[in-house]
Amino acid sequence: MGALLEVLAGKRMVVLTGAGCSTESGIPDYRGGGRPPSRRPIQQDAFVRRPEVRQRYWARATLAWPRFAAAAPNAAHTALAALERTGAVRGIITQNVDSLHRRAGSQRVVELHGALAVVRCLGCDLTEARSALQERLVAANPEWVGSRLAGAVALAPDGDFEVEGAGLANFRIPTCVGCGGTLMPDVVFFGGTVPAAKVATAWALIDEAEVLLVVGSSLAVYSGYRFVRGAAERGLPIAIVNLGKTRADDLGRVHVEQPAARLLPYLVERLSRSSSWPSPPPPSWHPCHALPILAT
Repeated sequence: MGALLEVLAGKRMVVLTGAGCSTESGIPDYRGGGRPPSRRPIQQDAFVRRPEVRQRYWARATLAWPRFAAAAPNAAHTALAALERTGAVRGIITQNVDSLHRRAGSQRVVELHGALAVVRCLGCDLTEARSALQERLVAANPEWVGSRLAGAVALAPDGDFEVEGAGLANFRIPTCVGCGGTLMPDVVFFGGTVPAAKVATAWALIDEAEVLLVVGSSLAVYSGYRFVRGAAERGLPIAIVNLGKTRADDLGRVHVEQPAARLLPYLVERLSRSSSWPSPPPPSWHPCHALPILAT
């Protein structure tokens, strides 16, 4: 812990978070603690091209949504929001799709892979709240949903349940309310491409940083790992808080293997006693801006 404090104290941080930041909110990860992936993730191309993949996803996601939507920010999320208020954290780049950083109060958040709380039409690009689509999904499949909710117990990383069996082929998927097109969660599944504007905004945050803190990610996915490589190329020290090995252990100045929700509140306490930072950025910054609005 002493080495971690030495790297972070008094420096402007940008934080890169992964699934390990949300596991204590009840949302599982794919490969936490260095274990092999727990399941094959949904592939973007398969979802777009194959109706049976969409049918399986939406059937499973309909069962899982109430539990996923009920997940609350944990101590790791609230600690990072507190550090942003002090000016220590300049922003968060997250690979997670649960929106828990925003719900915890963080303002400058780049959601690289989108958010499950929003659904987008692949035809006309109209968006819809996932909660509104949930009502339509249940209304279209009342008997199917009602007969399976009791047995659905294991929330999966993509925000769905592991459920198969008879009747899946009969599950009905509502279409876009605007054009009747195909609906997809407003997220980047595996194999998809992060929008260029989001990547640019994330790099702009890195440009503000004096240190990069990685929390709860093995960095196995390139969309997050590239920012660690970029930070290293810029000469920024890199600190890692993650259970198990990461892809960037050779780049990190320090690696602490502790659960994020246990370590980060302690980090807030220690840093607030020993450090001072410049004023935090104004709340008017928005992730859709190509460049953040800066205080100075």
